Amino acid sequence: MKRSRFTAALFCLLLSPLASAERYRVITEEWAPYNYAEGGQLTGMSTEIVRAIMALTGDEFEIVLQPSMRTTRTLRTQPRTIMYSLFRTQEREPLYKWVGPIVEESIHPYQLANAPRPITSLEQLLRAPRITTRHAGLVPSMLESMGFNNLDKSAVESQQLYSMLLAGRTEVIVGDTDAGVAYYSRQLGIAPGMLRPIPIELYRSSLYIAFSRDSDDALVAAWSEALEQLRRSGELARIQQHYERR
Repeated sequence: MKRSRFTAALFCLLLSPLASAERYRVITEEWAPYNYAEGGQLTGMSTEIVRAIMALTGDEFEIVLQPSMRTTRTLRTQPRTIMYSLFRTQEREPLYKWVGPIVEESIHPYQLANAPRPITSLEQLLRAPRITTRHAGLVPSMLESMGFNNLDKSAVESQQLYSMLLAGRTEVIVGDTDAGVAYYSRQLGIAPGMLRPIPIELYRSSLYIAFSRDSDDALVAAWSEALEQLRRSGELARIQQHYERR
């Protein structure tokens, strides 16, 4: 424990000149339970982890909530930019510098538990009358690459997915991780057991913090070490469990 405190103090001392000399912008999007606004304040599992990292490194970068379609474009085109939470995919790998993983997550399709035609296979899912997802992003792109031609990409926000499903306007929704579905179910007052995860894991990957390619390697290394310190101390697990229970 003494060594851990000493490492943190030394880390802050070493990085403080770099942090104060060069400002970075941290951006994120609305994607619960990892990053989202609540009561006018930015919160979420990943937000708390990023703030804990900056507390260790001594950085005081502003965190800005942006529309989903703008975040990756900003990360790709603007210098000294940091974004969370981002799935680390093969296509994205060479575009950014990475710190993580924060947490591993999976994405399943969901339908109502009392649906007259329970879906149990990928073949059935491909033939479903309608699968509603968000209008853009990793999930719809992934589904299109898998051969789905029954997509309704009309949802702009996650809440719309659930309201459409509950109203009978769609048969299947795909958009959030399992932790995200649990979060929105609680927030929207959806009774436990009302939604049924279809037993098809469409995607599994880990969420990371991504840095624009021009970012200083020393800063990236400092954030990586700070994250590992949170992992070793048990603080990372505590933050994750806190948001899993909310």
